[in-house]
Formats: sequence, C-alpha cells, structure tokens
Amino acid sequence: MSEKTEEYYRTAVSLSSFYGGKIQVVPKVPIRSLDDFSIWYTPGVAGVSNAIAKDPDKSFELTSRWNTIAIITNGTRVLGLGNIGPEAALPVMEGKAMIFKYLGGVDAFPLVVRAKTKEELADVAERVSPAFGGINLEDIAQPDCFYLLDRLRETLDIPVWHDDQLGTAAATLAGLVNALKVVGKRLGDVKIVMLGAGAANIAGARLLIAAGADPKKIILIDSKGTLHPEREDMDKLQLVHPWKYELALKTNGERVAGGLDEAIVGADVLIAASTPGPGVVRKEHVRRMSDNAIVFAEANPVPEIWPWEAKEAGARVVATGRSDFPNQINNSLVFPAVFRGTLDVRAKKIVDEMVIEAALELARFAEERGISEDYIIPTMEEWEVYPRVATAVALKAIELGLARLKLSRDEIRERAYRMIKKSRDTLDVLVRNNLINPIPVK
Repeated sequence: MSEKTEEYYRTAVSLSSFYGGKIQVVPKVPIRSLDDFSIWYTPGVAGVSNAIAKDPDKSFELTSRWNTIAIITNGTRVLGLGNIGPEAALPVMEGKAMIFKYLGGVDAFPLVVRAKTKEELADVAERVSPAFGGINLEDIAQPDCFYLLDRLRETLDIPVWHDDQLGTAAATLAGLVNALKVVGKRLGDVKIVMLGAGAANIAGARLLIAAGADPKKIILIDSKGTLHPEREDMDKLQLVHPWKYELALKTNGERVAGGLDEAIVGADVLIAASTPGPGVVRKEHVRRMSDNAIVFAEANPVPEIWPWEAKEAGARVVATGRSDFPNQINNSLVFPAVFRGTLDVRAKKIVDEMVIEAALELARFAEERGISEDYIIPTMEEWEVYPRVATAVALKAIELGLARLKLSRDEIRERAYRMIKKSRDTLDVLVRNNLINPIPVK
C-alpha cells in the first residue's frame, strides 16, 4: 500500500468519527409550528394513506418514493476488500449514497443485509421494494450478483441496477466508442480480448455484443484461461455459472485456447478488469496487438499495466480506472444519471437498450468537446453530463414503453438539471452556513 493511500485511510477513519457517517435524513417540508404535525402526520396523513390504498401508484406522487432508491448489499465483494460482511460494507454504501445525491440528486438509502443465500437477499429486496422507486445492487459476489439482477428485473416493477455489472460496462462502452473513432476502427470489425471474467467483463461482453460487437471476435479470459466450448469445465459452468457458460458458447469463434499470451495476438482492443497490477499485463502483450491498439486497464488501485508502459509498447489509446491518469473508466459517470432519468419518468425497468443509450450519450458529450487519445470520456467535473445522460435514458424508457410518465425532451432535461443543481446548491448552502461542520484543521 502506498503512503498516499495509507494517509487516505487514516483521514477517512478520523473524519467518519468526527461526522458520525456521511449521510442523514432531513425533512423537506416546512414545520411552522407543532400544529403542522396534524397535516404531515396524524390525522391528516390518513387522507394520503387512503389515496394510496385506492391506487398504489399514487405512492410515487404523495411520498418520497419517486426519488428514493435502496442500495442493497450483503457485503460479500466490497471494493478490493472482499467478503467483509454487512456492517463493514455500510461506510461504502454511505459513500455511494452521497455520490447518488451529489451527482444525480437521488435520495439513496443504504440497506446492508445479513442474508445467508442469494434467494434470501432477493426476498429482502422484493419485500422492501414498496418503499423505493428503484434498487441499486452493490458489492455482491458473483455468480450471485447475476442471479439477483436477472430475478429482480423480472419480479419487480421498479428499476433494478447492479453497478459492478452495468455501470462499469456502460462506462467501458462509452470510452471504447470514442477510442475506436480516434484510431479509425469500427466496433463490429475489431478483435476484443477481455481479461477477467467477473461481473464487469461478463456484463461488458454482453453489452458490447448488444451494441454491435461481433461475439466471435471477443475472447474472455478467466483464471483458468480462455472461454470456449471445448473447455473441460463446461459442464460445471453450465450448472454453477450459466452466464459465463453462455458467453463461452457465443464468443471466441476461432476457439483460441490458452491464456492472455495466446489470445492477445492481433487484438485491436484489450479490456482488462482483473486483478491489480502492475505486471498482470506486460509490454510484450501489448506488442503482440494490432497497430493502433486500445488498452483499457481498469483494475484499482493499480492498473494491470501502467499507462506509460502500454504506450511505450505501442498502444495508441489507454484508459484506466484511476482519476490521476487520462481517460478514467468511471462508473460514477453512469449510475447517478441513469437513476435520475429512470426516476424522472418513473420507469418500470432498466433494460440493456437504456444502458447502451447512457453509454452513447456519454460518448457524444465527450465527442462534442473534442476527443483525442487522452480524452475519450468525460470526467466527473463536467457535471453537465449528468442531466444529458439522464435525459437520454429517460427518453429511451419512454420509447420502449417502460415509463409511467410521458414527458418531452425539454421537460426531462429541465427536471434533471434542476434536481441535480438543487442537490449541489443545497450542500453548498449547508456548508456555507455551518450547518455542516467544516473539516477540522490538523
């Protein structure tokens, strides 16, 4: 661990103790006197409850449900920490909720669950869903995360999202769309090698195929080597990991066996979402790729190969998961905006077409500002990207017949902009008026 990272650790513990966590619940209605409790609570609230009892969809109009989501985890795969349990996962979920609010204007509530099985965790999500307008699944080990997303997408009529899958996949697609434009190649023509077959790359492969990549030109590599139908463990995969099994059947048209050494030959694109480096991907791997190669090394805190090493070995465009290098593949560009858009039109689902639309809008935003080898995807500082992506996602939900509200582009854009700006302005007011204590000086 670097000295800088250790300092971040110490500071985070100290400030978490000082503030007592990162989020709080604050009333959003005026309380002029205690008499107002007769409106906001009993007896007046009975009128609201009666209206919802007659029409449950009124809960989106008469309660905070319309803008509130649950962040649900069992703490089985938290960041780079592994299976640390629900209590230890809580500060991470609080941080996620903070990002949802600041970047998307979304009220997100952490629910850390002590669930023994994936079925039990799904049951919890289904049972609490009447309180929320959406569910964000977070930091859940695979293959359980795939089961949960698939099941809850089917059983619930509110948006369900697993950020480790869909957020990373969308950000990767956005970056790749523009990287291919920089090097003058087409998605349907390129050979793509995906190192790591976890949540990010399995979802990424599925999304790339849905967006137009040729599955026969995609090779996924897990800890046992390349995925292909002749692997010895295919029968086992079919039982324990049908999502990986499906891709083993669909991808790697040339049936390349072995590992990265064999798969990387002639590849146009390498998307690594595996274990932290450096040295997981070596210079000689990049040298075996085609001209104008694209390398995404997304592991944190250290990418599979340092960007300068990939460039020295011949890569033209390099992206990582870190903010201190150009081209950060960052799911925080995606999930706040996706939920902003889905909540604003009360979408019933988030489907792949909406995820692809989010990625394409991210790519368009960067392209309008001028893409280059060192700028293929926006940064979080460009906050105007969030209402843009939210609008694109909402319009796609309406087009697909998944939205309860049918709003115009201008209505959606104005609403998203207003909600996100209000959230940022509210925090600014609280800080300036010392309603949030300033960070103590060392």
